[in-house]
Amino acid sequence: MTTTLLYDGSLNGLMTAIFTIYDRKIKLPIIALDSREQNDLFEGTELVITDPDKAQRVWKRFNSLCEHQDSHQVYCAFLSEIIGIENTIYEYLKMTFSAQKPPSGDCANSTVLKITQAAKMVHHEKQRMEAFVRLQLIDEEIYYANIEPDFNVLPLIAGHFKNLYTDQKWIIYDLKRNFGISYDLETVQEVQIDFKKARGQGGVLNTSVSEKNSAIAVSGSFRSATALRINSSEINYKDLWNQYFNSTNIKSRKNLKLHLQYVPKRGWKYLSEKI
Repeated sequence: MTTTLLYDGSLNGLMTAIFTIYDRKIKLPIIALDSREQNDLFEGTELVITDPDKAQRVWKRFNSLCEHQDSHQVYCAFLSEIIGIENTIYEYLKMTFSAQKPPSGDCANSTVLKITQAAKMVHHEKQRMEAFVRLQLIDEEIYYANIEPDFNVLPLIAGHFKNLYTDQKWIIYDLKRNFGISYDLETVQEVQIDFKKARGQGGVLNTSVSEKNSAIAVSGSFRSATALRINSSEINYKDLWNQYFNSTNIKSRKNLKLHLQYVPKRGWKYLSEKI
C-alpha cells in the first residue's frame, strides 16, 4: 500500500518527508504538496510537520556524498515546482545514499535526466530575470521591482542583485508566489507584503519575513513598511532613457526577428522602453 506524505512546499519540508520515509521504512512513498490534495486526510495519507533539524540531517548527508554542482542542481530542480519533482528528488537522493555517490554521470537514467532538465530550465529563467529586471525608485532610498517568473528563481538571483546594487536598498517581489527578497545594505532577506492592507493605508506596504521558499532556513527582517509610490525623479530618468533609446533607434535597420531572438517578448514588461 502506498503512503502519501503531504509537505508544506519548502525545502525543509521536503527533506523532512524524506527523513520520515527512511525513519519509518516506508516501502511505497509518494510525496506531494498539501495544497494539491483534499483538506481531509484519506487512508494512507499523512501530513508531514516540517522539522528543520531532521531536514538538515538529510541535506547535510546528501551534500557530504556529492560535489557542490550536484546538490545545486537538485536545489534548482526543486525550485522548478514541476508537479512530481519531489518524488524525482527523493529517487535521486535514494540512489545517492545507496551508491554513496550521486548518479549525475548516468545520462541514461530517467531520474537523472529529469533533474538535469528541470535544473536547466530554472537556470535559463534565472538568467532571464537577471537580464530584464529593472528596479524603480519608490521613495527617497528604496528601489522596487515586480516579477512573475516561470519558476521560483528569487533565491537564485539574490546574490546577483546584491552585488549589482550593493549601495542601494531594494525589494524584488514575486507576485506569482507572493514573496520577495529585500536588501538593507547588509543582508538579503525574504519578505511578504500584504497588498490588500497596503491599499487601505494609502499605498503603504507592510512586510514580514517568510521562510517558506528559503533554502533550509532564512531569518531576520528588512523594515516594517515601505511606500510603493514611484519617485518623480525616477520618472524623469525613465523619460530620459526612453528619449535616448528612441534617438539611437534606426527604424530602417529594424530586424524584429533578430530582436526577438535576443529580447524575447515575455521580457518586455520589465523594460521601460517597451512599456
